[in-house]
Amino acid sequence: MGTGIRAALCTTTLLFGLLGTAAAPAAAGPDRPGAPLTCRGQGVDPGAKVRHRTETVIDAPLHTIWKLQTDVARWPSWKGSVTSAERLDHGPFRKGSAFRWTLPVPPNPVTPATEMEITSTVGQLKRGSCIRWTGPATAEGLRIDGIHVWTFTKVPGGVRVATEETHTGPQVEAVPEIATEILRQGLEAWLRDLKTAAETGSGTGRH
Repeated sequence: MGTGIRAALCTTTLLFGLLGTAAAPAAAGPDRPGAPLTCRGQGVDPGAKVRHRTETVIDAPLHTIWKLQTDVARWPSWKGSVTSAERLDHGPFRKGSAFRWTLPVPPNPVTPATEMEITSTVGQLKRGSCIRWTGPATAEGLRIDGIHVWTFTKVPGGVRVATEETHTGPQVEAVPEIATEILRQGLEAWLRDLKTAAETGSGTGRH
């Protein structure tokens, strides 16, 4: 078996393991193939093969949603797939803030149980309006470089939260359809968890 084929199969198996950690497809919001989301003029990677955009409306105050999304250390209390999260700097969440967080990867025929570690840095931020962060995600046999944009807009009935993310890297680009499906499920699960936490008060200390 050629090295390239072996690497693609290894990546496929590992990505299916990640797919197993994501929630089943959910109605967080439809895919929005329109203009890319931006924060202070910066968006996702326009040339990425792996990309997804989705949105939902959350019936909660904007400040509650913003606090949940930017209080990184508390993500594990409401975001089901995150096993740990820590800020790498101090003070308000702002441009230049960095944080490290982990996701579980279950065992599979190619690799044992492990974790995916993501180190993200905020490149652009407008308080109460948008966030854009970038950074690598690494696990045994896998590296993904991601760009993630979030926007928050007050609308009748609450706040529309939209998110778009791109992934690049030789492993995910070898199996873009699988990688895109995993990204889709991950983003929709994130929005669903954020909606539940904001609307019920879980993860905020408000019950």
